[in-house]
Amino acid sequence: MTTLAKMPKDWAEHLASVLNTAAFQTFTEKLEAAYANDRIYPDASNIYEAFRLTPFDQVKVVILGQDPYHQPGQAHGLSFSVQKGVKIPPSLRNIYKELQNDLAIEPANHGNLTSWAEQGVLLLNAVLTVPDSQANAHKGKGWEVLTDAAITALNGKETPVVFILWGNSAKEKRTLIDESKHFVLTSVHPSPLSASRGFFGSKPFSQANELLVSSGQTPIDWRV
Repeated sequence: MTTLAKMPKDWAEHLASVLNTAAFQTFTEKLEAAYANDRIYPDASNIYEAFRLTPFDQVKVVILGQDPYHQPGQAHGLSFSVQKGVKIPPSLRNIYKELQNDLAIEPANHGNLTSWAEQGVLLLNAVLTVPDSQANAHKGKGWEVLTDAAITALNGKETPVVFILWGNSAKEKRTLIDESKHFVLTSVHPSPLSASRGFFGSKPFSQANELLVSSGQTPIDWRV
């Protein structure tokens, strides 16, 4: 049977109230069985990749996605990101277009956003797994309890965090954030279905950096 990745120790300490519950352990047992019998993305070893690459104490920005890409070879544990050599998905192409419009950064020829994660950008999906070709099929199965707890834990940080919420699914998490202490940037989703209705021109990258600098933090180098 497939062995699921373990939550990194620093994050596990903050999320113990969920990770150690019988309900979450039952959920992960069912998930392990699903990995053994079906095609689930990302690879089991990459489920917690966003947490591994962006330690809790280093989080400066959160970009919240819905769930992983659901086609073979795409998802690798970071919201909106794909590995080098994989065709850049439409939403990420639109993110690159806005990045160019906002900060004059030329679109990359790959879709791997690891460099953002390593600078303190938590690329978190609300749901961390997906069956092949079944977008959002794991919604409501158990992941949201954990990812909501992660947002709540970050909300408890003294140093301000910039939360970037694209689309209605992400905006639902706004209630978990104390905006007297942290920053929230919102727009429609970068999907081709909605990007022209307010994502383009929203300038999230320059705004995030301005907010980081205003709170005494180092800005993100958004080049990839």
